[in-house]
Amino acid sequence: MLNRKTKQMLRVEAEQGERLEDLLPRLIDEHGMSRAAESIGISKSSLNYWLLKLGIRFERVAVGSGDTVTIIKK
Repeated sequence: MLNRKTKQMLRVEAEQGERLEDLLPRLIDEHGMSRAAESIGISKSSLNYWLLKLGIRFERVAVGSGDTVTIIKK
């Protein structure tokens, strides 16, 4: 992963005290894409690029009433 992160990415990690690989999924889960981007001071398009660059998948799931979703990390 050497040289994969931009200066801005490294700045956000330093400010937040957490790796982007851990921070971004948590922020997106808690706040959604737009507010996650806003909370770290970048645009939504930059956030999408960062996810792609870091290999973080973002998927939406529509869940009907009474249905549940289980996420299994590998």
